[in-house]
Amino acid sequence: MGRSFEVRKASMAKTQGAKIKVYSKYGKEIYVLAKNGGIDPDSNLSLRRLIEKAKKDQVPGHVIDKAIDKAKGGGGEDFATARYEGFGPGNCMVIVDCLTDNNNRTYMDVRQAFVKNNAKIGAPGAVGHMFEHQCVFQFKGDDEEVVLENLMMEDIDVSDIECEDGVITVFAPHTEFFKVKNALAASMPDITLDVEEISFVPQTMTPLSGDDVAAFEKFLDALNDCDDVQNVYHNAEIEE
Repeated sequence: MGRSFEVRKASMAKTQGAKIKVYSKYGKEIYVLAKNGGIDPDSNLSLRRLIEKAKKDQVPGHVIDKAIDKAKGGGGEDFATARYEGFGPGNCMVIVDCLTDNNNRTYMDVRQAFVKNNAKIGAPGAVGHMFEHQCVFQFKGDDEEVVLENLMMEDIDVSDIECEDGVITVFAPHTEFFKVKNALAASMPDITLDVEEISFVPQTMTPLSGDDVAAFEKFLDALNDCDDVQNVYHNAEIEE
């Protein structure tokens, strides 16, 4: 159906320091979701989804348990969400999601990542309208028509579905995450989901080449080095 999805799963950490940073980001987000929505994953579906994602990314159980225990105890840090939008190298569009206990510090850190890497931070909503908030599922398969029919039989509002190189990708509204996951499991009992996440999916891609590629990678590294940055979404497409 025409829209490609670049899998942006985090690569395995190459150093212990990088691994600790990944654990810290998951721990912070699990703590916030558990504190605000309750510690029971069966009733707090956002928490359940995040715990499943953390386990898939090999976050140790004790990191997850510690974050939930911390939320159970009450008190602790008071984190708030913050979202920044702008344009990266080559004029690609970028959304940066953060969790912070100090908005001024986070804004300055994110702004510096933009300023120092030939990028421009914009006002709220500057590029968000060019992304769709979607749940994304990706798995091996070669018959998207059968998958689409099964999902429609469950009254699921599929936004898009595509098949490329033996991989099927399903897009649906982010509110349909568990409905889609359960329908896939019911109709394909042996399915292995390579990607199951809620993401901001770009409506259009911006091709990058030449010097813009190196600048973009440096820009992403700068954002990922910010302790408060949780996720970075973009529409950059690296030309080979």
